[in-house]
Amino acid sequence: MIPALPVTLTLPSETNGSINLLLISSDFFLIGPFYSVRAGHPSTPSVAGQDGEENPAVLAENCFRELLGRAAYGNMNNAVRPVLVHLDNHHLWDPNEFAVSCFRITMYSIQAQHSHHVIQQVLNHLDTHSRSTPRVRAGIVQVLLETVAIAAKGSVGMIHESKRSDVLSFESENSTPPNLWLGPTVLEVFNTLLKHLRMSVDFELDAGSRRNSSSSVSSGRGKESEERIVQNAIIQTIGFFGGNLPDYQRAEVMMFIMGKVPVFGTPCHTLDTTKIGHQGTKRIQTMLLSSLIMVTSGFKSKSMTAALPPSFLDPLFSISLMEDSELRQLVLEILHNIIDRHDNRAKLRGIRIIPNVAALKIKREKISKQDVGFIKKHGQQLYRHVYLGCKEEDNVHKNFELLFTTLAILTIELANEEVVIDLIRLAVALQEMALVNEENLPMFNCCGVMALVAAYLNFLSQMIANPPLCQHVSKVIELRNMDAPYLLPEHIFRDKCPLPESLDKDERLLYFQTAEMAECLAGPGYNAERLSVPYVPQVTDEDRLTRRKSFVDTVSLQVDIGPNILPEKSQLAEEITFETLKKAIDTTGLEEQERERRRQVMEKFQKAPFEELAAHCESKANMLHNRLAQIFELTIRPPPSPSGVVSISAGHVQHPSVPVYEMKFPDLCVY
Repeated sequence: MIPALPVTLTLPSETNGSINLLLISSDFFLIGPFYSVRAGHPSTPSVAGQDGEENPAVLAENCFRELLGRAAYGNMNNAVRPVLVHLDNHHLWDPNEFAVSCFRITMYSIQAQHSHHVIQQVLNHLDTHSRSTPRVRAGIVQVLLETVAIAAKGSVGMIHESKRSDVLSFESENSTPPNLWLGPTVLEVFNTLLKHLRMSVDFELDAGSRRNSSSSVSSGRGKESEERIVQNAIIQTIGFFGGNLPDYQRAEVMMFIMGKVPVFGTPCHTLDTTKIGHQGTKRIQTMLLSSLIMVTSGFKSKSMTAALPPSFLDPLFSISLMEDSELRQLVLEILHNIIDRHDNRAKLRGIRIIPNVAALKIKREKISKQDVGFIKKHGQQLYRHVYLGCKEEDNVHKNFELLFTTLAILTIELANEEVVIDLIRLAVALQEMALVNEENLPMFNCCGVMALVAAYLNFLSQMIANPPLCQHVSKVIELRNMDAPYLLPEHIFRDKCPLPESLDKDERLLYFQTAEMAECLAGPGYNAERLSVPYVPQVTDEDRLTRRKSFVDTVSLQVDIGPNILPEKSQLAEEITFETLKKAIDTTGLEEQERERRRQVMEKFQKAPFEELAAHCESKANMLHNRLAQIFELTIRPPPSPSGVVSISAGHVQHPSVPVYEMKFPDLCVY
């Protein structure tokens, strides 16, 4: 047996530390490196004059790397755990430069198939420090990010020496990324990171509440800012983890994170938000959506149906209805990451009138059958959320930019002839919404919607290469430049842009006309007759959950009362007054309005797409069933116990029950 001999080698660092490598007998190849850091002083003997093998720092690195490179899988715990313990004992997580340097050497020295073990060890160590200070947790997360980055590039590498002995540069020798997920499962890693993200938000809220209740303002704000550092580090790590996954695993991670996002009024999420209130829920939503942005960045799916299943799309759109501009921006950015499969967003950045779309060199492919099915099934849902997103009072410049990019990406990736007509109908509906302004939106919002419509129709007309439509759009834009510049994006989104008191509906030349656009699109390919059918967004349960105003008239229940129940009314003599004569004269106008209304209904059912009609009828049926359920809950008592015994519970007397077969129900309640 070879006796265990401690060997002390020096590794220069900012703390002038040293390494004690404990080599033991052949029973164990390696227990691990353990670092004892001693405080450095200017009088410490310098090793600057020693080069190559005579330099203790180089000897320490080479010895450390060789031991780690020969370590088998069963000895990896003995290699990593002493490093973690040493960093804890000597408080080297804050600052964490020394810790990062140690794990860089570790990751570049071990065998590629063992990299996941190191990642798992760091994750477990993060769990043990769940109650530590924010800077310690942030230091561990940053080390975790460094290990993942190196493992993704290939963990077998070389350390090249620089002219300064305390500067190390790393270069991977293996360009093939190893499988990082042989050990911990993908969802386990993300669950750990999301758990610590949630805990960090809780700590931040606790610090804020303590700051409000105490006089120490500076300490509370410092704790909050430190927690933000932890949160940003976790989000970056989540993004790097997700960015190195294959698409099928990344889709699972997207679903997993979306399941953690709390949505008001729905039980789909798995986080308990009853104790943190509205502010805490919003903070968690922001953090999780930011994580989703990182994971979806660079995501390329061949089929939109696989990338945006209903279980992912529905809660995402529910969040887009929240009355918070920041959350809506995050939702739109997630959609851009998923839908934009040809990286055209950078060319569309900034809402503006693009003079020559062809110069942008937009990349696009012919829409596939799977994507045609997706847009037929979910197109109305997408249009609806764009429409509702434009109606929000707290919209700012960035919201309008993202909405413009959304419409442009939909046109590039998913638009065929039928979708083009739907998008034009949506643009016309947005223009009409801003003109009528039933929601009493600020004038900035109305002009912003007008500018959005102008920018998008200018883009769409050039994308479909329709010269008559391009001419009509250009004519309207030129007139706006001269008479109403506040209706264009280059002017309305500038600081201190003069705004009108109201928008004049009579200035028809300043607005895009449906009839003229229908004439431009007349011919083979486009069903221009559908443009005459106004776009009406479908109504879903999300309006009830988010307390939005419904687009459908309130459903009223009318109960026919028998004539024997009505009180007798005396026949009044016919009274001829000025009002009755006025009503008689106006009857003709009312009849004409009724005929016009019937004509519009007939035209809508003849020309509107089946999906829109089905969604409209389904929404009315859902509202009727919901109203009936509310009435039954208020009027019908729960049936008493079948025993028929009178009992008293909680102060209420329960009357004897009647068997079901003897109960008498109204005729309309019997099926």
